Amino acid sequence: MLSWDEDVAAPAPVTPQTIAGVEPETTAEQISHRVNADDKRIINGKTDVNQLVPFKYKWAWDKYLAGCANHWMPQEVNMQRDIELWKNPNGLSEDERRLVKRNLGFFVTADSLAANNIVLGTYRHITAPECRQYLLRQAFEEAIHTHAYQYIVESLGLDEQEIFNAYNEVKSIRDKDQFLIPFIDTLTDPAFTTGTIENDQKLLKSLIVFACLMEGLFFYVGFTQILALGRQNKMTGAAEQYQYILRDESMHCNFGIDLINTIKLENPQLWTPAFRDEITALFQQAVELEYAYAEDTMPRGVLGLNATMFKGYLRFIANRRAVQIGLEPLFDQDENPFPWMSEMIDLKKERNFFETRVTEYQTGGALSWD
Repeated sequence: MLSWDEDVAAPAPVTPQTIAGVEPETTAEQISHRVNADDKRIINGKTDVNQLVPFKYKWAWDKYLAGCANHWMPQEVNMQRDIELWKNPNGLSEDERRLVKRNLGFFVTADSLAANNIVLGTYRHITAPECRQYLLRQAFEEAIHTHAYQYIVESLGLDEQEIFNAYNEVKSIRDKDQFLIPFIDTLTDPAFTTGTIENDQKLLKSLIVFACLMEGLFFYVGFTQILALGRQNKMTGAAEQYQYILRDESMHCNFGIDLINTIKLENPQLWTPAFRDEITALFQQAVELEYAYAEDTMPRGVLGLNATMFKGYLRFIANRRAVQIGLEPLFDQDENPFPWMSEMIDLKKERNFFETRVTEYQTGGALSWD
């Protein structure tokens, strides 16, 4: 039996500090180290990166919540119709089969590159906890995308070594990856640190390359091709997964653009005329690389598409990305040759666009993509 005299400690005395919710041992100096939202910075911040709140970059937190609401997994998509079509010698033309395999050959490694860039590079240099939270979600989504491409390859019984090694063997794919790798190497170098104008510009350049050119441009030929197949009731399982991936990548691109523009606002000294000229040259190079990929994946017209149509589409997208980060349009291209692609990004429909099954893509909340 407990003795109240010996075994139960007396309650702590009530003091003004405990009434106020402050432990008596908390000093004024410790309280002064609590994060003030106004002191946060996207890069080169001096506040504690472990203190998520108070929020300064609410837009980043909102995008994190939106990503969680849109969670999906590849194996939820039925691939049976795709398997039957692929095994049928007359199911797809040789050009259509080439297009599918080239697509998978690029994408199976592209999202791995993106994930490595986030986890081993970008995350280290971003000092806003809200933005770091979204980057963690984005890295997980890149893993889901790689899983999706592997699931398609496995379902169709494709040669895994051929597909996964395409980035070494297919020139149009290798050239795009080689364009990206130097920017990954910069940020993943353990010796690289921000804090100087030169290095801060290197970080900003890398963010622009990945948000605007990789996720915002390099993915769009492949997305258009596979979604065009789905619109013709072919490869509907693969197309359904690509539509989910497109929605995710659109959010990645939008987040990256918000990140870029906020860094510009907080560090206007980085956005020099010479820097803008460098970025413009990278945009132009990326358009040429993606157009070469379009020519390689569809040397002849297929699905009502041809490579020339993609020249206009890529210029249209490049103009949009340039304007979004404060550059002038780069090309004389105001018309979108594939207006239906804008509809593909919108999954807030009761029925998906293949009419294969009712799909509730959002798991919670209503999203706005303005």
